[in-house]
Amino acid sequence: MAAPWRFVVPAACVWAHGYRSFSSSSLPTSAAIRRTFLQYFQELHGHKFVPSSSVRPRGDPTLLFVNAGMNQFKPIFLGMVDPRSEMAQYRKVVNSQKCVRAGGKHNDLDDVGKDVYHHTFFEMLGNWSFGDYFKEKTCTMAWALLTDGYQIPAERLYVTYFGGDPALGLAADEETKEIWLSLGIPSSHLLPFGLKDNFWEMGETGPCGPCTEIHYDHIGGRNASTLVNCGNPDVVEIWNLVFIQYNREADRTLRLLPQRHVDTGMGLERLVTVLQGKRSNYDTDLFTPILEAIHKGSQVLPYRGLLGTKDLGHIDMAYRVIADHIRTLSVCIADGVYPGMSGAELVLRRILRRAVRFSSEILRCPPGFLSSLVPTVVQILQEAYPMLQREQEQIMSILNENEEAFLTSLQRGRRIIDRTLQQEQSSNIFPVNVAWSLYRNLGFPMDLIGLMLEEKGMSLDKAALDQLALEESEKKVRNQQVDDAETGLELDVHSLNELHRAGIPPTDDSPKYAYSMGADGRYVFSPCQATILMLYKDQTLHSEIGRGVSCGVIFNQTNFYAEQGGQSHDEGYFVHQGAQDLMFPVESVRLSGGYVVHKVTTSEKLQIGDKVLLFLDEAQRLSCMIKHTATHLLNFVLSRVIGESTAQRGSHVTAERLRFDFSVKAPITTQQLQEVEHELQKIIARNEQIHTAHVALGDAKSVKGLRTVDEVYPDPVRVVSVGVPVHSLLKPDSQAATQTSVELCCGTHLHRTGAIEDLVLISERQLVKGVSRLIAVTGKDAKQARETGKELSVEVESITERLRIKPTTLDEAFRLSREVGALSNIVDSAIMPQWQKKELQAGLKALQRSTNTVIRKLEIKQAAEKAQSLLVKHANQPLIVTTVSVESLSVLVKVVNHICDKSPGSAVMLLSQQHADKVFCACQVPKDLGFKMSAAEWASSVCLEMGGNAGGSDIVAKGTGTSQNLDHVINSSLNFAQRTL
Repeated sequence: MAAPWRFVVPAACVWAHGYRSFSSSSLPTSAAIRRTFLQYFQELHGHKFVPSSSVRPRGDPTLLFVNAGMNQFKPIFLGMVDPRSEMAQYRKVVNSQKCVRAGGKHNDLDDVGKDVYHHTFFEMLGNWSFGDYFKEKTCTMAWALLTDGYQIPAERLYVTYFGGDPALGLAADEETKEIWLSLGIPSSHLLPFGLKDNFWEMGETGPCGPCTEIHYDHIGGRNASTLVNCGNPDVVEIWNLVFIQYNREADRTLRLLPQRHVDTGMGLERLVTVLQGKRSNYDTDLFTPILEAIHKGSQVLPYRGLLGTKDLGHIDMAYRVIADHIRTLSVCIADGVYPGMSGAELVLRRILRRAVRFSSEILRCPPGFLSSLVPTVVQILQEAYPMLQREQEQIMSILNENEEAFLTSLQRGRRIIDRTLQQEQSSNIFPVNVAWSLYRNLGFPMDLIGLMLEEKGMSLDKAALDQLALEESEKKVRNQQVDDAETGLELDVHSLNELHRAGIPPTDDSPKYAYSMGADGRYVFSPCQATILMLYKDQTLHSEIGRGVSCGVIFNQTNFYAEQGGQSHDEGYFVHQGAQDLMFPVESVRLSGGYVVHKVTTSEKLQIGDKVLLFLDEAQRLSCMIKHTATHLLNFVLSRVIGESTAQRGSHVTAERLRFDFSVKAPITTQQLQEVEHELQKIIARNEQIHTAHVALGDAKSVKGLRTVDEVYPDPVRVVSVGVPVHSLLKPDSQAATQTSVELCCGTHLHRTGAIEDLVLISERQLVKGVSRLIAVTGKDAKQARETGKELSVEVESITERLRIKPTTLDEAFRLSREVGALSNIVDSAIMPQWQKKELQAGLKALQRSTNTVIRKLEIKQAAEKAQSLLVKHANQPLIVTTVSVESLSVLVKVVNHICDKSPGSAVMLLSQQHADKVFCACQVPKDLGFKMSAAEWASSVCLEMGGNAGGSDIVAKGTGTSQNLDHVINSSLNFAQRTL
């Protein structure tokens, strides 16, 4: 293998030909390679650096994780970007994006560890052009950086381009081919490929276009053109340059986009492998410190890089799995994705459990080992992703909690596999339903199950498993399609372009804030005069729509709030000016590329130019305002009561209630819930003024104490502050925002907090470890919740008092037990303060335990009395079959036990007549008679004759049936026993 290419880190770089190139004085670090890429495009080519987005997709339900550098820029490609946002101004951008490919369409999880280049987490270096440069400059910059900047020998590089597709009527990308030839690439290193390799598509529909890829030959000194795109590990793709110029329509045809874009992606891990002269990603400084840390905590040999059959015991595979997975886990948890039971959280749970299994069983590492690797990951990646350092403690805590839980499940899963193998000794194919249950219910990764079975000499029916996975995937797709069908108001990229070309400006929605408070304290919402600018139906713009049609309406201005920022859309209607007897109810409202689209079913014809008056459902709007302002207050108060480490993970506001998700390090106590409500009541009672102002985004983000979420904000952005004027917050030395609620928000809010009246937290539950969800109601609903809580508290206190006077009969005790159970059900489903519900639930559980104790003691007492009475008549008889009056089957069993204790040689069956001809049956036979007569068979014979059933063992059994003639039943019982004995 040739020597690694040596160059100095950027700090010591020299300028050559207008940009920095690397000399051959030292081996580059991964940090230097990443830094150089970013500086090259920033300093020499004027690109704007945009930080990596979170690995949790922002507003994109089609993805589990961000899996490509372009994900955060999809709104630009789709034409959906808010024209007021900073993103709308992007023209040339560069970044290093955190990506996860595990679950969904792009899933590398099952391949990780088996080779030296698949990863669940990786970094994608990329540069983008949004309507700026196109093919020639893209290729020129890329070639210069690789050959002059990174000093990769040109003879080791091979370039592919799109060779066309006659079936689709797509010609070869001759333009790109000529560009590469002009840059000096020999024709022997310039290769055409088809749709599969050199035509990039975002999805089934959407922006797409030809791409050109740069491949690297690790061997060198040969012509490796025949190995390109053949899956050969010696010749690998390192950079993909995509020219987005088409849109894939729903009918699969291609249509030219109104604006052309460039999207390039180069995996940092592969680039570092090339520049550090390695053949394996795991031999680079992105992984070697982690592998060394794994060895220190394990009880096996150091990592040797072995693959396949040479890797005895899968030891090196385990090294690779753990090194990869701990990076993924650290990055995801730092970004707020915690192991859980659905979606991305479920995938992360499987990644964690796969790592735990390899750690504990293959490398024999102690519990808690995974979390000990986190500081090493942080040290490697913190320059690019500083949030890892901030969240290090939380990452380690989440890992420890989940590892402990899985070690328990792992033992349970192993027992299930062992038991199944014992039952399936005739086959070497493991039952697919058991494997699927381990996968779905216990969170076992499928390849982990395969390895565990491989160790036992068993195999899996892969085709059957794939079928189950496909059925589940199709079910999710169907559900998603239903969801999409319900919201389809988004303007497509072509319709947006037509609106721009027609000169139709984005909707002015500032009237949504045009409301006031009257002298009587009531809010006044004035109607909004508007003109129809365009109609939209079936992804097509229309100048008019007839009666009875569902469509979207775009006005020049609107007072309706579109669904965004966690707040539900407004409801209401509009009428034609001068013809207010015919209403058009607005069913939903969506924001799409700056245009507010109102969904209606037309009551009569609508057309461009129609003048209308828009009326809000005032009660619904005011309720949303109350809940939204209350959400801001709740966010602030939680940080005061629970701690600054709390961070909002999501929220949703409707007219009925508010939902708030947030990260928390420990379970929330009833005392904390009560304190949160108390603090909120104080702010509400002070009737604080709500201040709002539009401020430059940069100035707003500099406010100390500002609480933000992972969203793209417009610039200027709206600041919502409780009790403190916004201009005061912007003073350089101001600390005011640390003492009140200050957020960036486009939502509609109250003018004063007093209108909230009250807030009650009616539900609190943990979504996953470290993330809790609160549900709250306000105003009259809050008042009703508190009244319900008080009423139920009185009922619980009443039943507690009655239990203090111990019941003297079983009937009374059972009645009390039923009352406790019924009251528990009522409390569980009641809308009341959550802190109070938890207290009442704990009290009722204690009461239920007390009533059960009383019942048990009374049953024992009654059973002893009944048994003594029967023994007077039947003592020492070998066969006793008779009736007795008892109140429960459990008492009857106890009576039988008492008799047999006092008369050990007797076989006993007792029957007890109940209401509605129901009959209890219990029996017991001496152990030395068990081989002759089974108690279970005796009871079953009798109960089946009564139309019932029974169960038990050879010694004791019980059952029920129905009969009006117990004498007949007794005779049947005696006959069975006498025949058997």
